[in-house]
Amino acid sequence: MSEIKPNPVQQGVQFLSEARNELKKVAWPTRKETTGITWVVIATSFVMSIYLGVVDWFLAQIIKVLVR
Repeated sequence: MSEIKPNPVQQGVQFLSEARNELKKVAWPTRKETTGITWVVIATSFVMSIYLGVVDWFLAQIIKVLVR
């Protein structure tokens, strides 16, 4: 009926050990892949900001016409 609870320090050590083992299994991208993906994110963000700016300006113009 009374269960023995594991030591919190031991749980922490076990967690860190398991996390380290899992991180060893990760297929990390190369520097070239990371740089390429970063440029894709920057370009996509730039294009989306321009698109949203144009849509915002267009909707603001419509609202100005409707308010008059």
